[in-house]
Amino acid sequence: MYKSLIFPFLARMDAETAHERALRLLEWGQGGWRRPFLQKFVGDIPQQPVSLWGLTFPNVLGMAAGFDKDVRVAEGLALLGFGHVEVGTLTPRPQAGNPRPRIFRLRQDKALINRMGFPNAGVDTAVAHLQQPGQRDYVLGVSLGKQKETPLADAAQDYLAVMEKVYPYADYLAVNISSPNTPGLRDLQGSDYLYQLLRALTRANWQFSQQYRLRRRPLLVKIAPDLTWPELDGILTAVQDTHIDGIIATNTTTSRTGLTDPAQTESGGLSGWPLRQRSTEIVVYIHKQTGGKLPVIGVGGVVSAADVQAKLDAGASLVQLYTAFIYEGPRLPGRILRRLQ
Repeated sequence: MYKSLIFPFLARMDAETAHERALRLLEWGQGGWRRPFLQKFVGDIPQQPVSLWGLTFPNVLGMAAGFDKDVRVAEGLALLGFGHVEVGTLTPRPQAGNPRPRIFRLRQDKALINRMGFPNAGVDTAVAHLQQPGQRDYVLGVSLGKQKETPLADAAQDYLAVMEKVYPYADYLAVNISSPNTPGLRDLQGSDYLYQLLRALTRANWQFSQQYRLRRRPLLVKIAPDLTWPELDGILTAVQDTHIDGIIATNTTTSRTGLTDPAQTESGGLSGWPLRQRSTEIVVYIHKQTGGKLPVIGVGGVVSAADVQAKLDAGASLVQLYTAFIYEGPRLPGRILRRLQ
């Protein structure tokens, strides 16, 4: 019904307007007496726990950052079957992002292009929506970002400001240094900036754990799919030297290779099916180069249970999706998890 009736209706709207309406519907559905109806709608969700970083994930499948920027529907996404939800990317202050339109559907390629630019209401607004970890039955990750206007030399201060405020609520923290939609952000993947940033974050991780009397939060770095192998080697060295806990592979791509949809000419980051092979190649490479000792969350082009299994077989410990959820609808997580059994 979703693909034949609901998605065609949403597809008549601007993509960002359609996304906002979906968020409002999910906000409504996750509340109070309506929760059982949402659970009945999606069906039984298999419990296949995964232990990682001292956390217990209900299953391997998560929602990638970008869908729930302001922590509005994390509960609803968990009810749909996602074992973990990564919210954000959050910045210290509210940020409007880039001018609209800034999301484009590539239906022929099962893909999206976005040039959002980290629009969010700021970390203080997000914190008001967050729950203590013991009050939820899913794992919550928070994606950390910097303000558009902050110079790269000062970027660490923005990441630390967001990190400190979400620290009591997040189960893990994701450092977004790979969005192509904030000018210069991907330069943080270079060794000089990267070491400075990661050292500051790992030092603060210990300090905040003492300050709040909480366990240390796992720190993950989200990387671009457009890196060369030598560039990726440099990142892996920095990550291991600074004792970062894992990698999220990968963010969106600036490549347009093999696309057929006319919207491919839009600027921004491409997500969805065309990213499937490259993101899996990067998971394989990381697993091989680190001897499987550095956990990886695989994301990019995941549409089916077979795609999830391919990421796991490549060496990923967990898998995330986003774009396929837009095209396939709210029953997708449950369908994937039932077929993974």
